[in-house]
Amino acid sequence: MTWQTYRLGGTVSKAIEPLKLWETEKGIVHIDKNTLAVPVMQNGYLEGYILHGHGKLTLDMIVDTEQGAIGRSIEKQIDQPFLMLGNTENTQHHLDPATQDDLAEMGYTKQEEFLAKAQHLLNRFSNGRTQSSRCCGEGSVFAFQNEAEKLDILVAKGAKLVYKTPGTIFVSNSDKAVLKSPMEFVCISNGKSIILKT
Repeated sequence: MTWQTYRLGGTVSKAIEPLKLWETEKGIVHIDKNTLAVPVMQNGYLEGYILHGHGKLTLDMIVDTEQGAIGRSIEKQIDQPFLMLGNTENTQHHLDPATQDDLAEMGYTKQEEFLAKAQHLLNRFSNGRTQSSRCCGEGSVFAFQNEAEKLDILVAKGAKLVYKTPGTIFVSNSDKAVLKSPMEFVCISNGKSIILKT
């Protein structure tokens, strides 16, 4: 088995229209038209993109228990570069080459500035690790930069999702869910729940 690190492709593109990158009943990630995109490659395969534009992450982290609803919904504006692995086939059909004007709209004087920022984010995500094979199958992985200069991670495949941000972990799969926050730990399965205050 060949182990490869992720690397950036050299061509910067832009979204030709608003685009949903992920959507289920639990949440959505979407980007606006003209969002910049650079490919993330591994062993000759397109694995994903680093994107920079404007968009939004919406996620329902509310767990229904016998004692009522616990948790919260989040809605975050996405204005910093972020990583998406997976969903490449759908995304690449909505991209065209970026122009100098497209780069300037996001604050870059040249393509190399965006590529440097994208490489920094990719390095933070992989942290020097190598990956053994194509990462995501039918799922997607997102890494969003947050105010604490850490990465919020969203992993989604069908009805299954994991969202991790500093202080909070949310795992959901159909009628099962786990929520760990600074205030409580909640586990629910088939309508039965366990709630622990932390």
